[in-house]
Amino acid sequence: MHSTYLCFSKVRLTARRAAVRAAALLLAATLVGCGSAPVQEMSEARQAIEAARVAGAEQRAADSYRQAGELLKRAEAMLNERHFRKARESAALARDAAIRARETAQQADSE
Repeated sequence: MHSTYLCFSKVRLTARRAAVRAAALLLAATLVGCGSAPVQEMSEARQAIEAARVAGAEQRAADSYRQAGELLKRAEAMLNERHFRKARESAALARDAAIRARETAQQADSE
């Protein structure tokens, strides 16, 4: 009976260690993914907005272009407050809005 108890104790201890390791890995992955400033995302958003401007989106797709600018400003504010995850999300939305604006402007130009 005593050896059976020891066997279950080892299983419990091994399971606990595995759970602690998994939690530590998850925490490390989260910190790496969200812990740094979204430099790449901010750059992509700025470039997309500039490309939309060059394509004439200020006149031909004003709503999407304006939305992209507002989202970029929000991303910059979040970045300044060190809310990197929110800044990353807002920058990605700004990039997407700018791409839509550029595509709309290019379509209007070709018609």
